[in-house]
Amino acid sequence: MLSCGAWLKNSVCVTQGDAAFVSECVGDLDTPAACTAHEKACQDLVATLQSEPALVVHDLHPDFFSSRFAARYAGERGLPLLAVQHHHAHIAAVMAEHGVLEPVLGVALDGIGLGTDGKGWGGELLLVGSDGSFARFGHLRELALPGGDRAAREPWRMAASVLHAMGRGGEIVARFAEPGAATIAQMLDKDFNSPLTSSCGRWFDAAAGLLGICTKMKFEAEAAIALEQLAAAHGPVAPLEHGFVLGDEGTLDLLPLMMVLAGTKDAAYGAALFHHTLVQGLAVWVERAAEQTGLRTVALGGGCFLNRILSRGLTDNLESMGFTVLQSRLLSPGDAAISLGQAYVALLRWRSESCA
Repeated sequence: MLSCGAWLKNSVCVTQGDAAFVSECVGDLDTPAACTAHEKACQDLVATLQSEPALVVHDLHPDFFSSRFAARYAGERGLPLLAVQHHHAHIAAVMAEHGVLEPVLGVALDGIGLGTDGKGWGGELLLVGSDGSFARFGHLRELALPGGDRAAREPWRMAASVLHAMGRGGEIVARFAEPGAATIAQMLDKDFNSPLTSSCGRWFDAAAGLLGICTKMKFEAEAAIALEQLAAAHGPVAPLEHGFVLGDEGTLDLLPLMMVLAGTKDAAYGAALFHHTLVQGLAVWVERAAEQTGLRTVALGGGCFLNRILSRGLTDNLESMGFTVLQSRLLSPGDAAISLGQAYVALLRWRSESCA
């Protein structure tokens, strides 16, 4: 199988038998040079194995260069094509590293990936089957992205989104000394150009924006990194009591925590409070899912798990509750492992169909 990966931190993967060969990280597919490197990585891996793939796999998003390349490659050779949802691939990559062939609960936390409902996902609790299937068991409360993708680069916009969700949109202009603050407030009021996302990364951005840690980012994940560094410097704190709400439809709502952060003057304390309350909320969320499914193995995937406070804290919490926790060991938990996850989903489906 040839798996073409995602868009950010792209890698490609070719499988043969029970072996998976993953390329070095090509990078983000937003330049001609990166796209050329992606094509060459695919061709080189296939040539190394001296056999044409029987299946080509790609991300669910049809506009990624990697998806378009996969469609062209498969079409030219008459090969079948398989699209794999982004967060399903994150969890499958962890399963592949551990050789797991049984169903697991998957916590996938990252910036964004296209969901099966056409929305931007990124804070997902998944039930991942042994047959290459998955079900969305729950997700983080959705937040509006005022201005679309630009909100992912300007954390003050996510902070404004949270204020609006609290019913405090009237504070946006006074709180943020930004030229577009009044326009953003109106966009949120009118639900204009403000798509919804369940992204965990955007909750990190909102916290950083509310605490005044980072309002505009110069590089990817700057706000989340600064938030983690402040939290680490401060040290552990007790999670906020009643800092989250579990909804009847499997949602995890962090708005109660954000209401407290909006009035917190000590940014380092606020950063620590955000991390440790998020960890507790995620652990309780998983426990409820386990009670309903009977599953006690949890795989953690997605770029947010590069955050050590989050990954270690959640792992410790879940293991103390009797869960088996799986994390990436050889590859990054982020998008560089997506191609491996795509291949594993395809392998599980082939295995299931062969055994049927």
